[in-house]
Amino acid sequence: MSITSKIGMALLMLFFGTNAFAQCESWEGSPKQEEGEEAHSIYRQALKGKDFTTAMEYWQIAYGIAPAADGKRDYHYTDGVALYVNLFKNETDEAKKAEYVATIDDLYEKAIACYNSKSISLKCGDTDECYQKRIGYLQGRRAYEMFYSLNAPYSKNLDIIDKTFASSGNDTEYIVFDPLSRIVVWQFQKGKMDKDQALAYYKKMEEIAQFNVINNEALSASYEQAWQAAQAQYRAIEKDIFDCEYFKPILNEEYQDDPSNPDVIKSVLVRLKRRGCPDDDPMVQEIDKVWQTYAAKVNAQKQAEFEANNPAVLAKKMYDDGDFEGAANKYQEAINAETDPNKKANYLLGLASIKFRKLAQYGEARRLAKEAASLKPNWGRPYMLIGDMYGKSAKNCGDSWNQRLAIIAAIDKYSYAKTIDSSVSDEANSRISRYRGSLPAQEEGFMRSVTAGQTVTVGCWIGESVKVRYN
Repeated sequence: MSITSKIGMALLMLFFGTNAFAQCESWEGSPKQEEGEEAHSIYRQALKGKDFTTAMEYWQIAYGIAPAADGKRDYHYTDGVALYVNLFKNETDEAKKAEYVATIDDLYEKAIACYNSKSISLKCGDTDECYQKRIGYLQGRRAYEMFYSLNAPYSKNLDIIDKTFASSGNDTEYIVFDPLSRIVVWQFQKGKMDKDQALAYYKKMEEIAQFNVINNEALSASYEQAWQAAQAQYRAIEKDIFDCEYFKPILNEEYQDDPSNPDVIKSVLVRLKRRGCPDDDPMVQEIDKVWQTYAAKVNAQKQAEFEANNPAVLAKKMYDDGDFEGAANKYQEAINAETDPNKKANYLLGLASIKFRKLAQYGEARRLAKEAASLKPNWGRPYMLIGDMYGKSAKNCGDSWNQRLAIIAAIDKYSYAKTIDSSVSDEANSRISRYRGSLPAQEEGFMRSVTAGQTVTVGCWIGESVKVRYN
């Protein structure tokens, strides 16, 4: 009979036979103790050398005589698991693979049952805590094999992990972290686990890791490394399940590593707010203050550079601040630097307005307005400004007659402005209407022998010729 056939028959007899032995029996006092010890020694050596065929043959003998070996260890169960995991990995027939999985589950369950009944003695004593810790260890190993070797359903795997936590608590092995974190992330992403469940598993692993990093000197580094790997898995879903308090330590560490880097400052601040940290959170306030200080400095530098390259902007700012001389100087800088006729015309008109309205420099204001008009054909606005100059300065143009001649000069400018630029028509008509009542009186013209339509020169600074018309 082939080895494979022998193994198959042994399986049937071992697990499904009607004369199955007691599952926690040891070889102590058994007439087959020597045979059991010899088979145990042979299969253990073969298993270490990865001679699985020999190991399986003698493991069957040892297990058949004494499932609990000498009653002080669970090797026959756990080594049996290793042997059937190997069979599973090398099997292609799905039915046989299912049988191997059932056998593995049975071996774990029987080992756990032996510990629950305290049929196997432990070095740590016979307390419930001692036995539960060992049960948790076996469940943890079982969960690991289920994930990495047996491709067990995740729901079943989680059930075993829950039992591991229940039995071992903070003594749960770190090897559980990786399969658990991977399962949780996948389950959550597929909508098979809610936020609270995902968080609960995270917090449980965190609790176990923190305890062992502090209290388990021998395995502290292993727990820390396993916890970091689990956290890395959780990053795929962290923004969906964690709140501000989770992200603060992570982002604070990033910030403290390079606190003067503006890109880091801005990135950390933005992510804090995206993760739900309120504006009054101390960390948010601290980093926001640093960012505002930096931003204000940079903005001031940029504004200074912009204004240095755009004097017209600074001119407007100075005008708004009441510094009219400074504004006039900046407009002059803009005019001198500008090559675009339209922009230059606008700057000239802006300067003309300041010279007229704020500095009372009428002659210079008129010159600038005319220059602006020459650069921008059919633009009525410069003539509207000159009309305003004439109208405002009329009362300072000598006697009543010359004052009223100045009004005619103003009306002439408004009239000309609207003939070349319809956009100022309404405004020009309004001013003409307002000034029409200030035209010279006909009686005064007769006294001066000036008839309507006659050309005369306006006095004072205006010095323009106008055709007289009467009110």
